[in-house]
Amino acid sequence: MENFFKFKERGTNLRTEVLAGVVTFMTMAYIIFVNPGILSAAFGEGAVGAAWIPALATATTLGAALMCICMGVFANRPLALASGMGLNAVVAFSIILGAGVPWQVGMSVIFVEGLVILVLVMTGLRESIMNAIPLDLKRAIGVGIGLFITFIGLVDGKMVVGDPNTLVKLGDFTQPAVWVTLIGLVAIVAFMALKIKGDILWGIVVATVAALILKVTSFPTGNLIAMPDFRTFLAPFQTPAGTDSIALFQVFTPTLLLFVFAVMLTDFFDTMGTVISVGEQAGFVEKDGKVPGIRNILAVDSAAAAVGGLFGASSITTYIESAAGVAEGGRTGLTAIVTGVLFALCAFFSPVIAMVGGSLPITAGALIVVGFLMMSSVKDIPWGNFEEAFPAFLVIVGIPLTYNISYGIGLGFISYVIIKVFHGKTKDIHWLMWIVAAAFVVSFILPAIQKLVG
Repeated sequence: MENFFKFKERGTNLRTEVLAGVVTFMTMAYIIFVNPGILSAAFGEGAVGAAWIPALATATTLGAALMCICMGVFANRPLALASGMGLNAVVAFSIILGAGVPWQVGMSVIFVEGLVILVLVMTGLRESIMNAIPLDLKRAIGVGIGLFITFIGLVDGKMVVGDPNTLVKLGDFTQPAVWVTLIGLVAIVAFMALKIKGDILWGIVVATVAALILKVTSFPTGNLIAMPDFRTFLAPFQTPAGTDSIALFQVFTPTLLLFVFAVMLTDFFDTMGTVISVGEQAGFVEKDGKVPGIRNILAVDSAAAAVGGLFGASSITTYIESAAGVAEGGRTGLTAIVTGVLFALCAFFSPVIAMVGGSLPITAGALIVVGFLMMSSVKDIPWGNFEEAFPAFLVIVGIPLTYNISYGIGLGFISYVIIKVFHGKTKDIHWLMWIVAAAFVVSFILPAIQKLVG
């Protein structure tokens, strides 16, 4: 095991990797409950949609388990995967409900998108695009995602709430959820200051105890074991009710193919940003910004998107919460495998996991701290060089303020090309950057295109 995962080479050990896997899982566990809830809205209203939650929970947990294990075995990196937030909302509300297609067809869009990206990986084009991106933009992506997940933690923990006049404001400190977040955050900071191994995990444990005392969560009642429900599996090859062909064949219409393109862009660059930012923290990004073994990472991630559509779990993608495990010392694929095994167990014990993963304030403190840890590379951006710094700035502010990783990256890429053109330095622009920037322009105006094609 030590030789396979290269423990000594990467300065880690079995105990650290297992602990890191548990921490990564704890910060990702909310997806087990959030994803089925979002997707079920597209399966029907009220009790009709709720009846699909057990099947969607099975797809979510087993899909994440399979792809985490694949990442650990084939790429040997501490990157965990699960159904992507944001992408699941696109599938439910934009594709299935918005386009008025059966849920199996919506999942087929994701299945096709994953296969397309996998082809790009196999031909080397996806890796070439990542290597063509300027180093300072790569650094900015990590910083922007750090701010993004800190903001998510503050929102999940009710420390920041919406306001109709100022958009956001400070949360209500009379609410128990706020205190659970603060207790968890202070505990993690204290454990870090005391150099206690597993500081983030122990902080989550403290937050869990606080949540129980303050009745933000509760011990599970009723049956603790729920058998898996496989009704959504092989969704693209099912024949939806009221149709006479399998769902996969119904994807090839102008509107749905545009959705394939839009989801592909989001999936493509969300993963790129996640791999770079987590890789910077884990120390496997080289000085020139390249990631050794990136093709294996991207191949697993691309296959994960297709598996997500195949299982009916929406697109499965590499998770930024992997940074939590890296912060605990995770450096090898064993971290991802441990996370995958825990996801697999959740297919049977979801009522128990609901106590922690189903209560967002419990893990909010961990997200806030991880966001801080990802800010370190901001010092390496040359802020005195406008050509390099302004596109990086747009990435950093664009990701959290648009609440979308891809949109922030797109703003930076487009501005980079424009600024270089105005400075007469078109030779500095890699030909792939032209294509990617153009693709982002198309994605930004995609709603208008969709309206034109009906």
